[in-house]
Amino acid sequence: MKKTLRNILFGNIPVTEYSTITVKGDIQERVCLQTGNERMDVSTTHWLLCLDPVVFGIWFQKKEQAVSFNSGKKYKMCFTGSGNAGEPVAVLDLVFFNKIEEPDGILLLLKLEAAAIHHLNLIRTRLLFYKYYKKPEQDFYRLKSYAAAYSYPRRVRVVSFKEGDAYNIFPMDLVGDIPQSNRYVLGLRHTNVTLARIIVTKKLAISEVPCQYKDTIYQLGKHHRGPMSSPGFNLIPSKNFGFPIPEWANSYKELRINSTINLGSHMLLWAEEIGQKTLREPDGHLFHIHFLHYLGQYKKGLAYPLV
Repeated sequence: MKKTLRNILFGNIPVTEYSTITVKGDIQERVCLQTGNERMDVSTTHWLLCLDPVVFGIWFQKKEQAVSFNSGKKYKMCFTGSGNAGEPVAVLDLVFFNKIEEPDGILLLLKLEAAAIHHLNLIRTRLLFYKYYKKPEQDFYRLKSYAAAYSYPRRVRVVSFKEGDAYNIFPMDLVGDIPQSNRYVLGLRHTNVTLARIIVTKKLAISEVPCQYKDTIYQLGKHHRGPMSSPGFNLIPSKNFGFPIPEWANSYKELRINSTINLGSHMLLWAEEIGQKTLREPDGHLFHIHFLHYLGQYKKGLAYPLV
């Protein structure tokens, strides 16, 4: 009986917290930011940078800054799933957190205040929560927050760092590359063992990696909290820093950290590219979306391929 009910509610898909996918072609989801009477498409210029609290970064070029960004404004962010004809799958209420101003633009940082999700009906969502997601560190508000934030595919990259003989390599999806510039923004957990040394040396390298190395990439995840010995694969040195790059990476960029902002559970790193190299033709990237978003899209016949 339990199995039959589960199949009716969720199908035969294994329930996870996040689904690992690849995207063939362009990302179909859209993200709009609204403040007052202004509504802007920020799909390719917004990034998730912190999880506790949930903080987004949105980049606006100077020519787009007809809207003023200040601490008194309220913002709404709407996520639309592929094929939904404008119907939102998640709606977030946000408030001003901070900003980084550059000569050519501004990175606006907004903090989540409330979230509503519409991937599934409320009964299915609640059943999933109580059976699979409820735990001391995650209440229903947090589930809604993460499901909303991951209603847009978050690309996974691999970060490399080295100092003397010690080095570390680990995956991240709280990363954004600023369009039409040489800047990057990253949200790195305070618990990452390498964060303090990255801030002191102001250097790191970031690699674009193919999705077929998913298992290897996830094995690297343990190096957020602990030291690294042998990665189990060959490494090549980056051109300027000599940082270890996985030999199977598609490309890498070397970054210099210009400034940092404490967001909460994560530290924002504001960086600029000082060197890059393409190693092979780009392949299918690895992305994360929340399982609720995947399941909602799957039931419409619109799901991305799982990896």
